[in-house]
Amino acid sequence: MAQVQHQAGRYDEPHHKQQLSRQVAKTTTAVTLGGSLMVLSGLTLAATVIGLVLATPLLVIFSPVLVPAAITLFLIFAGLVTSGGFGATASFVFYWMYRYATGKHPIGAEQLDRAREKFSHAAHDVKEKAEHYGQQTHARGGAQGT
Repeated sequence: MAQVQHQAGRYDEPHHKQQLSRQVAKTTTAVTLGGSLMVLSGLTLAATVIGLVLATPLLVIFSPVLVPAAITLFLIFAGLVTSGGFGATASFVFYWMYRYATGKHPIGAEQLDRAREKFSHAAHDVKEKAEHYGQQTHARGGAQGT
């Protein structure tokens, strides 16, 4: 029995060493990558601060020109993006209407048909009530006039 336990321990030992070496490799890789990224982050921050210190006098001198130019560029960019969005939406709507008109039943066509039927029934009911109300007032007016 002692021999069996001793042999089982031998089988577990390489597996344990393999897991330990994997864990060490993962930790080493994570520390290396994390440290490299922290150094890169620090260098980027330092470069940003130096660039801002050097560019601040230029920004102050040219601000009467740069601020209106930046606002103009923003408005132009916003207008182009908005125009593109409206154009894309309009082209999709035309495509949807074409598919609906040709009977291909695009997404939402059934809901549109149901809504149209509800509006049609509601309009028909309003028309009948108006005719009935008109006939009642006409009958009352005719009875009073005689």
